[in-house]
Parts: sequence; structure tokens; C-alpha cells
Amino acid sequence: MNILITGGAGFIGSHVIRLFVKTYPNYHIFNLDALTYAGNLENLKDIENESNYTFIKADIADEEIVDSLFNKYKFEGVIHLAAESHVDRSIIDPLAFVKTNVLGTINLLNAFKKCWRGDFINKRFYHISTDEVYGALGESGLFTEQTPYSPNSPYSASKAGSDHFVRAYGETYNLPYVITNCSNNYGQNQFPEKLIPLFINNIIQNIPLPVYGDGNYTRDWLYVKDHAIAIDLVFHKGINGETYNIGGFNEWKNIDLVKLLCKKMDDKLGRPKGSSELLITYIKDRPGHDLRYAIDASKIKNELGWIPSVTFEQGLEKTISWYLSNEVWLNNVTSGQYQTYYKKQYK
Repeated sequence: MNILITGGAGFIGSHVIRLFVKTYPNYHIFNLDALTYAGNLENLKDIENESNYTFIKADIADEEIVDSLFNKYKFEGVIHLAAESHVDRSIIDPLAFVKTNVLGTINLLNAFKKCWRGDFINKRFYHISTDEVYGALGESGLFTEQTPYSPNSPYSASKAGSDHFVRAYGETYNLPYVITNCSNNYGQNQFPEKLIPLFINNIIQNIPLPVYGDGNYTRDWLYVKDHAIAIDLVFHKGINGETYNIGGFNEWKNIDLVKLLCKKMDDKLGRPKGSSELLITYIKDRPGHDLRYAIDASKIKNELGWIPSVTFEQGLEKTISWYLSNEVWLNNVTSGQYQTYYKKQYK
């Protein structure tokens, strides 16, 4: 079986690629990635020479290339992770998010449809999305699979659009699909534009920790390796036409998470207690900042038997240890264009 995984050099994608390559020797895993700023083949150094793995550098927004790849390799399964995914960047350049997240998804759907021409037996198109499509919650309540979409940023609007197109192709062309909406991921190999790796890097460098607004925004956190296991489970056992929410069964206010991270970093770095917390700097809030996200992941738990393998504190400990043991990787990805972006975003 030929499986196409898009965005496989990125954060979540690299963990999914590794899991599939190692777990399913009878599958051939094709990793399609444009290698933009967050894509890094160093993430997959340990499996790059495996016989059931092939890397293809290409952009899903290029319809001609996508069509040619489907014609050549006849992908029976697609796990679609490639996306522009950072809210702050979507505010600066919304069109880039439309091109990749909406048009890129449509290119994949069209190529899949044309490749199999209605013969969808034992085929699957799996689209990975975000809980941000649901909008913001108040002080209580959880996102379920029935929660109406109400995206508030260009990023979440682009992901909502791609979700709708996947469902529309399922209804219109009987294309076999599953969708998952996940909460905030964290863990090894995450590009340091997201909160946890950004703050780990800043604490190492002893520079300010930029916290938006009053820091009371609340998020559910999902360890990336647990997410990869959930993706494996949904791909193989999920029901066509269904959506599954994937979350970590926890909620943290940003400021509480940051203070916990500071404490753990002080311990790891041997710094005086409270030193990293002094780096916290409150900055102007970003536009369209949703107050609270929280996922009800009971459906995937009850129907497919998935639960997180670690608590947030355990996952955070593993994450910190990995970054401190891989400072060369961190230094490499935070050089060049990242420095320009960082100065512009957090000035």
C-alpha cells in the first residue's frame, strides 16, 4: 500500500512518518513536503534510509505536480497534515494560508478523486485539522464534534474552509474521508514560534518571555507522540464520514503554563528559583485572540479506545529534556529568517 503523508517534515508530520515507517513495513510511506521554514528533514534523520520511505520535495499548492504524483504512485491512502499553522503569521499574510490550507487541500482532493475514478474500496483521505475552527469558548463547556464552526483568525478560517471542502467531496463524490480536530500540540521537534518551544529557547538565551494580554487565555494541550498514535488509530479504524476530536484531557491558562515551565527550566538549568519567571513580559494582545479552547475527546476514547499516555506535566518534562539535549537543532532552526520574523513579531 502506498501512503502519502503531506507535511511530513514538520512537527506533527515527522512523528507520524516515523511511527508509520517503523510500524508498517508493508506500507510504502511517501513524505510530501515543501520544506518551508517549519519543515526540517533533520527531524527524520533516523529513518531517511529506510526501504519503505521516500521523500518528495513539492508544494501541495502546485496542482500539476500533485496530479503527476498521484498518477505515478497511485496513493491508496492520504494523511493530510501540510498546512500553514501559526495564527500570528496568518494575521500578517492571510493569502499564504488560503493558498496552502484551502487550495492545497482542494488539489489533493481532486487528484485523489481523479486517480481512483470512483473505485474507493480500501481507500481513505484523512484530513487533520484544528480545534480553532470552533471559535472561542466561555468559562465553561467543551468543543464536541457537533460544535458549529466559528473561526476568528485567518488561520482558523482557512482550516475551516479546508474541512468543509473535504466533507463536500465526501457528500458530492462519495470520497471516503475522516477528519480529526486536535488541540494545541507540544513535544519534540516543534519549531520555536509556538509557545512552549519559544519560551524554552528564550529561557535558555535569558531573553524576555512575551505573554499576550493578561496571560489568562486557556488551551488544552496534546503531547505530539500521543497525537501520532491517535492519527494511526483513526486512519486504520475510524469510520468514513466521521469526525473525531483529539485532545489531552487538560486545560491550562497560558500564564500558569509559563510559570510551570519557568520552574522546571530553573531546575534543569541549575538557576536560582524564580529567575526565569522574571523574564515574563506582558505584551499587546493580538487581534482575534480566542479566550479559551477545550476539547471533549470522549468520542475517540469511547469508540476507538484512545487516551493520552502521559499527563501534561510528564509530557512537558520530556519536551524540556529533549530541547536541552538538542541545542544544535534548536540553534539551526532559530537562525536566519527566524531572527527577522521574531524581531518583527515581538518588538
